[in-house]
Amino acid sequence: MALFSGKYYFTVDPKGRIIIPAPFRDIMRSHYDGKVFISNAPMDKCLHIYPKAEWEALLEKSKSLSLTMQSARWFQRRVIGSGIEIELDKQGRVLIPSSHREDTGINLNSDIVIVGLINKIEVWERNEWNKAMERDSADTDAHAKELSAFI
Repeated sequence: MALFSGKYYFTVDPKGRIIIPAPFRDIMRSHYDGKVFISNAPMDKCLHIYPKAEWEALLEKSKSLSLTMQSARWFQRRVIGSGIEIELDKQGRVLIPSSHREDTGINLNSDIVIVGLINKIEVWERNEWNKAMERDSADTDAHAKELSAFI
């Protein structure tokens, strides 16, 4: 199975559409059925785009969460509740719904960053991405220690 990886810079068009990078489109069409879902990310101020099969796997996992846990209810409201199917047009674009743009600070004509993360794609407003990268890289020693088995 092909995996999403790479980082791309684009701009939201005046109609609220973004271009899905060609390598990601190729993966969606060749390894999935081309159908995609968009949702709010659980922890960050960005969006996640999932191929349909990956979205369905996430739905199955979320069914096992105990709704007596406040965090489970929060996750289902934030992520599952915001998930909707979107269409990839012939030019390789998707329309980012206005509610999703509002939740993440992505405006019409915003500069964005699109990042492949194995089984999903993240979409960030460029300034939010830069802030997150600065914040996350502030403690590289702690990250290195936690990830020492992987790097």
